[in-house]
Amino acid sequence: MNTPAPIFHRIQPSPVGPLRIAASDAGVHAIEFDAQRHPVPRDRRWHEGAHPLLDALAAQLDAYFEARLTRFDLPLAPEGTDFQRSVWFGLASIPFGETRSYAQMAARLGRPSATRAVGAANGRNPLPIVLPCHRVIGADGSLTGFGGGLPAKRFLLRLEGALPAVDDDLFAA
Repeated sequence: MNTPAPIFHRIQPSPVGPLRIAASDAGVHAIEFDAQRHPVPRDRRWHEGAHPLLDALAAQLDAYFEARLTRFDLPLAPEGTDFQRSVWFGLASIPFGETRSYAQMAARLGRPSATRAVGAANGRNPLPIVLPCHRVIGADGSLTGFGGGLPAKRFLLRLEGALPAVDDDLFAA
């Protein structure tokens, strides 16, 4: 009987709160915020522990949060449907410091009428930050849902220079 390869996970501190990171020999499987809306399903493959890819991911996340990294370079192994994976890997094409709308993402995938499906897949992205779902916003420029919460999305977009680094309250002194 074939035993599935183990997936190792640990908690990684970050400026947006603790992140659960998970990887195996196949690649990085997950990055989850503390209050993730759609956590990655866990099975008997998941074990708390060390793995070289966890160290590499942690180092790249630290460099990203210190504004020293604009593009991640890691093997990725997100688990999802073919459509979800096409949406998730499509996120990597959004340049650092830029945003796209859900409609633009759907059109880029050759499915212009699939805006809602793109939004749903985006919301289940198991690799936020690395596959930058925070760079997808509403057609009117509004910040829409994000698995890590809107404050985290705002923080990430400001870190990348996609939002002005000013207080949200235009009438604040």
